[in-house]
Amino acid sequence: MSPLADRVVQLAFDPGISPKGGGLPGLAVLKNVVNSINLFGIIAVVGALAVSLGVWAWGHHTGGHQAEANGKKGATVAAGAALGLGAANGLVAFFSALGSQVH
Repeated sequence: MSPLADRVVQLAFDPGISPKGGGLPGLAVLKNVVNSINLFGIIAVVGALAVSLGVWAWGHHTGGHQAEANGKKGATVAAGAALGLGAANGLVAFFSALGSQVH
């Protein structure tokens, strides 16, 4: 084989590694920590959404166009963050399954 073909063969080598639960101690603790971080994130997003909606309403009623625009941006960002936090597990599972199909 040529040196280029050897490099291609090396790139195509399958290391045989796949995710497996129970290999290391502390997996349950790590899952609990990540679940708690997700919960705190969702609670923070609820607060951010409430504040943003309040700023939006205040800006609208007082004629403060900058405050109104910032409230809209904050509400949009908070809604997007809520979507991301809620869908995080499903997104990771989807892309993990999609990635496992690559050969």
